[in-house]
Amino acid sequence: MTNKIYYLASCDTCRKIIKSLPNTDKLEFHDIRQNPITVEALEEMHSLSGSYEALFSKKAQLYKSMDLKNRSLTEEDFKKYILEHYTFLSRPVFIIDDKIFIGNGQKNIIEVIKALS
Repeated sequence: MTNKIYYLASCDTCRKIIKSLPNTDKLEFHDIRQNPITVEALEEMHSLSGSYEALFSKKAQLYKSMDLKNRSLTEEDFKKYILEHYTFLSRPVFIIDDKIFIGNGQKNIIEVIKALS
């Protein structure tokens, strides 16, 4: 299996995190704006994370502007929104040695660095 990072090239946080990583040559980079997430890729993320909600970004501007926080979203809703618009994927998402790391939290990034070292 290939180690991957799903990220947004235009995101300052993603760029900063990528700069801090060791052994980035071990990663396949997947810019989710240039190359939208496929159903297969999302299914792989879902099988590793256990839920679509875990992959969903509630910080996205669209989440607020579409007033989604006031709706009861199902797993199918989370899946649909992530596939419809890249901004709904919590980023970056790393898949390293069959483990998934979601988001830019400091603890998460420390785990990613360990996994890549």
